[in-house]
Amino acid sequence: MYYCLMYSKELIKGTLQPIVLTLLKENKRMYGYEITQKVKEITHNKIELTEGALYPTLHKLEADGILTVEKTLIGKRIRKYYTLTQKGHSAIEQTIQDFSEFIQSMNLILKHQLR
Repeated sequence: MYYCLMYSKELIKGTLQPIVLTLLKENKRMYGYEITQKVKEITHNKIELTEGALYPTLHKLEADGILTVEKTLIGKRIRKYYTLTQKGHSAIEQTIQDFSEFIQSMNLILKHQLR
């Protein structure tokens, strides 16, 4: 389930991979909760990801060989840190380009509707 203060879950759904990949590219290594908090911080609380939204995306990216997971014991809990693989570094450029082109196409459609 996606939870977002300003935007519908349908809008957020297609943005999770670009969000995760971009944050990991910038921050090298992050854990899930850290990703959710960073998204809130960057968007000034306009986008709030739940664990139920984020973790399936992280697991899919791991299964696809785009992320690796390093488990670290913090007190009595295990924290999973996610890092881009070499394949992930290659995938991020294409993902960002695809998403950017999609946004440009959406802008064309929306501008056309405003005429």
